[in-house]
Amino acid sequence: MFKRFQRLSLQIHTLQAFINTIHTHMHFIHNSKMRNMITVSHSKDSEYGNILLSNVMVTRKRNLFMGRTWRTIDIQIGVTILVVHLLALFAPFTFTWGAFWSSFAVYVLRGTFGITLSYHRNLAHHSVKLPKWLEYTFAYLGVLAFQRDPIAWVSIHRYHHQYVDSEKDPHSPIFGFWFSHMGWLFDNGYILEKYQERKNVDDLKKQAFYRFIKRTYTLHLFAFAYLVYVFGEFTYLVWVVGVSTTWGYQSTFLVNSACHIWGSQPWNTGDLSKNNWWVALLTFGEGWHNNHHAFEYSARHGLEWWQIDVCWYTIRFLKAVGLATNVKLPTEDHKLKKSIASPNKFK
Repeated sequence: MFKRFQRLSLQIHTLQAFINTIHTHMHFIHNSKMRNMITVSHSKDSEYGNILLSNVMVTRKRNLFMGRTWRTIDIQIGVTILVVHLLALFAPFTFTWGAFWSSFAVYVLRGTFGITLSYHRNLAHHSVKLPKWLEYTFAYLGVLAFQRDPIAWVSIHRYHHQYVDSEKDPHSPIFGFWFSHMGWLFDNGYILEKYQERKNVDDLKKQAFYRFIKRTYTLHLFAFAYLVYVFGEFTYLVWVVGVSTTWGYQSTFLVNSACHIWGSQPWNTGDLSKNNWWVALLTFGEGWHNNHHAFEYSARHGLEWWQIDVCWYTIRFLKAVGLATNVKLPTEDHKLKKSIASPNKFK
């Protein structure tokens, strides 16, 4: 019995030493290249090897409401999201098939072309090049999704990749599920504190169209809501602005939260990103998040034939008809180096 107790004590001591070693090494992670892996040394053996950040990350609590400064933009975003969700609550009392299908169509248009293709793959990552008239058209659909203007959205997303899953990540999961899901939206002071100003979107700031949208963003939302009301009165306002936008909100938010918690990690990204099939279905392919973090530049997120990626199918069609060029995809060599199963994964 005493020998068992000794062995148990030794195991606990070894585990504590292992955890302390990991904690020490994590303090030296200052940029995305260094975050790619954590190397842990042990005095007796080296089989601990390389440990993915997703295996050692712990959450920290962040106060979302009290003990912080509320800026005007925080209140504006909060009120907008609240009103949209409140409108959606009237859906059971205003249902018509016309309103339902209109809501679904708007959800698909804004989600596929506006957020996924335009904001994310085209503007944030330059995964594909579009003619300017088409680029601006798709970007405007993103504006109507009520998810900020292109300059703000793209800047936040680029910072997310630059500082993924660290304290400087705009929607870092280390502050908990709700912060990464939507709490970060109401704390723009946190973003300003980390970055001071948006210095990573000069390519968009140089274009008059995006500067104009940023200055007049709120007016476009009011105009959209007004036109929907004129077309279908309160019923369509509930379904097209309320239900469709709420669905779009929550689907996008799940990429930031659920896709850093649940799913598989076939690629060595050194972060918490996961491939999540059901989020991929909701977001037209964005749920293949570990794929995306492994190959940020790729226009295709569903890298396997069975990984449904509606946005990629759309890009392929646009390329076939000559409207999409410079479509970027990962090479087989890059895949081999990033693969968890590859013996060269840490080279």
